[in-house]
Amino acid sequence: MNQAEVSQLMSKLRIRVNPRHKNLKQPDGPQGRLNKLRRTVNALFKYERLELNYTLADETRGYAERLISEAIRHGDTHKPTMDMADYWIEEKQLIHKLFKVLVPRFNDYKTSYTMLYRAPKAYPDIVFPRSVLELRGNPFPAILPQRSDQRNFIHNVLLDEAKKGI
Repeated sequence: MNQAEVSQLMSKLRIRVNPRHKNLKQPDGPQGRLNKLRRTVNALFKYERLELNYTLADETRGYAERLISEAIRHGDTHKPTMDMADYWIEEKQLIHKLFKVLVPRFNDYKTSYTMLYRAPKAYPDIVFPRSVLELRGNPFPAILPQRSDQRNFIHNVLLDEAKKGI
């Protein structure tokens, strides 16, 4: 197989995914880890913004990106994609949301479908790094403030004119 054919076998994710999974300790072992990830992916599609521990959010992001990417690439008529969506999404009405709401939203995106922000630590209470994982284009207010164009503020105009005069 040449390189062009190999690239068609699997869609490329727009985020970096660590080849080794994060160590999410669970009393139920590996199956408990997968159940926790399934619940988190389910909640991400349901609420579109979650606050989590950083390791869980980073691991969840990879699975959510893969699921959205496969849904965009193959659609809801592709049986393996539907089986994967059925496995990862526990609430069945969210499968409808994935294919009818999220796929049209992300169809023309050139960047990743999720955003991962590091949240500030509340010193005495939380010792684990927290983060916010969200789907792009969600209806909530932006986490980072929008940068306004500050070129035309009076002090910037005066400084620019003073620089020209020197």
